[in-house]
Amino acid sequence: MTADLVAILDWSAASTPRRGRDSIWLGMARVTDGNPANPRLTSCNPPTRSEAEAALHQLIADCLADGKRLLIGADFGFGYPAGFARTLTGQAAALAVWEWLAARIEDDARNRNNRFAVAAAANRALPGLGPFWFRPAAQGFADLPLKGRARHGHGLAEFRAVEQLSPGAQSMWKLGGAGSVGSQALTGLPVLWRLRTAFPGRVAVWPFEPAWRDAPVVLAEVFPSLLADQVAALCTRDDSARPVKDAVQVRLLAGALARLAGSGGLEPLLEAVPDDPLIRAEEGWILGAGPGGAMAALGQAAQAVGTEALPPPEKDA
Repeated sequence: MTADLVAILDWSAASTPRRGRDSIWLGMARVTDGNPANPRLTSCNPPTRSEAEAALHQLIADCLADGKRLLIGADFGFGYPAGFARTLTGQAAALAVWEWLAARIEDDARNRNNRFAVAAAANRALPGLGPFWFRPAAQGFADLPLKGRARHGHGLAEFRAVEQLSPGAQSMWKLGGAGSVGSQALTGLPVLWRLRTAFPGRVAVWPFEPAWRDAPVVLAEVFPSLLADQVAALCTRDDSARPVKDAVQVRLLAGALARLAGSGGLEPLLEAVPDDPLIRAEEGWILGAGPGGAMAALGQAAQAVGTEALPPPEKDA
């Protein structure tokens, strides 16, 4: 796959508008002058999910109008452990969960949302108690336990196959607390569903839809922590002006993937998905995850991007 533009989305489930650390960052690597070895890196920091969605919508529309190919990587899970989709929706398909969530998640222009109520509703559709857990103490949802150890009888695995191969990956069921990612998926997947349906036949989701090989816009799950060592090294280079880690990692990953796309190295990453129907239909995969040369190539591309991933503090903050 080639890509004229790579956009990496670091998501946030914050319940109020937020900038800077632990907020939404969008890093972009654009191939200019036909030189993929030196893509132009930019980043922005929309304070709300609605503004981020609008920016992504415009980005897709512009690329389609210009005849450009776009890869969008989002840093939240695209699927849940096998069995969840069928029990919740009647279909063993991750995209059915996206549609189910999009019909129920309410998320206003100030980031106020009902994600805990929707998680409780999903739990009620399954046997036992769980699998989702954690809620604000003031929100007394009987079907959404505060502690993970209170869950029982739901019959689902704690982790997807890809998370077991990705050090530091958290469970999709955990909605709050240190390192949690569950709330990001609940608020992010409806956004991706709307983007996909806004441009019918032009946006494909990897690896669930084989059309990703030819679609002008491809959505893929990413995990910027795969480049944690490179990001940490960049963030500590200059103690007098230490950048926001989230800004660095989206720029670094976007630049690395753009370089790989230009050298033919992106295709091996996209093809490196286990030949398992549960993964390809329900659970999904993280771009670049797993052992082998593909991950090494991603690291080498990130090293080549180097300090270009550091954002100009005034312009990108």
